[in-house]
Amino acid sequence: MKDCVFCRIVAGEIPCAKVYEDDDILAFDDIHPMAPVHVVMIPKRHIATLMDIDTSQTDTAARLLAAARKVAVIKNVAERGFRTVVNCNAEGGQVVFHLHMHLLGGRKLEDTLG
Repeated sequence: MKDCVFCRIVAGEIPCAKVYEDDDILAFDDIHPMAPVHVVMIPKRHIATLMDIDTSQTDTAARLLAAARKVAVIKNVAERGFRTVVNCNAEGGQVVFHLHMHLLGGRKLEDTLG
């Protein structure tokens, strides 16, 4: 998708501060961090939202979770703790319509679920 900013990052058209990469997933530091550690993990293949993963793509979700574990170790938050977030659609807070997971850590995160 030529107009998708995350697809353009995957293609190398837009630079990123790469944290982790494998054949299917790219992880990079968020340009507007909301915590001392804030990494965005994306599948290299364009999938617009979590709702667009069908049964043939469940491995994508598993690969995002596996990447989160690796990123947590790389960023030294695996033992202390971290949060992962997947926003879905506009009311869920999704801004870029390319499936992505945020990993936040590096400080005590407030309980937002109450």
